Amino acid sequence: MLRLYAVLMGLLLSPSWSHAEPGAHWQAANPADKPWIAAIARDVQQFADEQKPTSIMVVRDDEIIASSGDIAAKVNIRSERKSLISALYGMAVEEGRINLDSTLAERAIDDRPDALSPTEKTATVRQLLMARSGIYHLAAYETPQMKELRPARGSHPPGSFWYYNNWDFNALGTIYRQSVGNVFKNFETQIARPLGMEDYSAKDGHDQKEDSSSHPAYVFHMSARDLARFGVLYLNGGRWNGTQIVPAQWVTESTTRLSDTEQPERGYGYLWWTYTKANGGLNAFFANGYGGQLVVVVPSKRLVLVELVDLDVNPHGVRTQRVLDLVSRISASVP
Repeated sequence: MLRLYAVLMGLLLSPSWSHAEPGAHWQAANPADKPWIAAIARDVQQFADEQKPTSIMVVRDDEIIASSGDIAAKVNIRSERKSLISALYGMAVEEGRINLDSTLAERAIDDRPDALSPTEKTATVRQLLMARSGIYHLAAYETPQMKELRPARGSHPPGSFWYYNNWDFNALGTIYRQSVGNVFKNFETQIARPLGMEDYSAKDGHDQKEDSSSHPAYVFHMSARDLARFGVLYLNGGRWNGTQIVPAQWVTESTTRLSDTEQPERGYGYLWWTYTKANGGLNAFFANGYGGQLVVVVPSKRLVLVELVDLDVNPHGVRTQRVLDLVSRISASVP
């Protein structure tokens, strides 16, 4: 009931989707037509000079209003990958390939070296998408913070507790592969090509396997300008050039705050984060990866911001909140 209420509220509060997409190549907006662009460009450049991301790009509908760095450079996008597979799940659910309320037991999902308990196997696909499985098995590609905060096995029944859990996210990759096909190839054919992404191909993804679990992480390398197209796809409710790529209802539901998190301004949907800043009047949703990998969408201002950080070059990365603060300033400057 709470999930249904949250989704209905999201539908009521969402702006009506309008559609403007870039052509074969991104074009820069004309500052003469939009004098407010100059101040945003200065803010973005100062941010880039201080934080040193690999690339940062701000677009409004189909135009770049500010950028810095190499927006064609492909970088490991870390946990932004989860929002990409969320889109593939939305398509698979609509096609009837995956039932969100099916359990892990019904899908014959287990793990090694430690098997799942009967209670853990009652978790549903939907609960994995919400990071509410209650399965606290070791997982591939975990950050030190994930390992530190991981609850004890069996401490919370499925559905009762939110914990940002790589086990859930990696198992979703296994379920998708078993039910639909290759994540990286399907993202290329079903999303990247229809959107006209300039840099991504299936060879830019690979499975990261570890001994801790039988479920590998699905790792993507992508450019800022390609991720900006993905952001605009969601800005337009899953439509691109008149074609519904990702179901509109899925876009709304997956970017609705379905769970509270440890930070009051941030919520969680289906592999997307939400951000609400009451005092600043900002309502956004975002894909978020370790070290400063973000795609932030602000529907009310028709804005998408993408930041990527090559952690081999800048090992300190960029804090997520600093990027969200930049988005808040930019949003306030856009009429």
